[in-house]
Amino acid sequence: MISTSQFRKGMKLKVDGELWIIIDFQNARTAQRRAKYTTKLKNIKTGAVIEKVFPSGETFEEPDFEDRKMQYLYNDGENWHFMDSQTYEQFPLTKEVLGGAEDFFMENEEYKILFFEGEALDVDLPASVVLEVIEAEPAVKGDTVSNLTKNAKVETGLEVKVPLFIKVGDTIKIDTRTKEYIERVNM
Repeated sequence: MISTSQFRKGMKLKVDGELWIIIDFQNARTAQRRAKYTTKLKNIKTGAVIEKVFPSGETFEEPDFEDRKMQYLYNDGENWHFMDSQTYEQFPLTKEVLGGAEDFFMENEEYKILFFEGEALDVDLPASVVLEVIEAEPAVKGDTVSNLTKNAKVETGLEVKVPLFIKVGDTIKIDTRTKEYIERVNM
């Protein structure tokens, strides 16, 4: 069981039969009253975000999640196919389950996938990834005075805005949450 005193960001819990992840929480205590926890919860299956207040000391059932390392194989147009590296069992995941993570998948790379009762729920991506630029618009000479950007396409097919000095063949670091350029990486 999970108590409200154990709350932390990123914690997963089961409330009213639904699976939630804590995005943010705040502990508020007033004089002569019991403390209460105001939380912002995100539904793991639907992505809906709600605010909910819990009294101090309330307990919740801890869901039986399983993290599995899975190897990304291919995309057939509708589903992204992953294989469990130990059992060689294959799982097709839909765009709804991936929630935008599909823009960062590299064939034959391993990713952590969150399962609950045999059903894939989410993909755990690192905060940033390093990818190679395969297409980039040419920079116009004289445009270097201000902070201008141009479009570039990386090896996974994702298009990002990059500074003018980035060219084809460069490797860049991209934030997986915002899908924005962070920096050029020397390899």
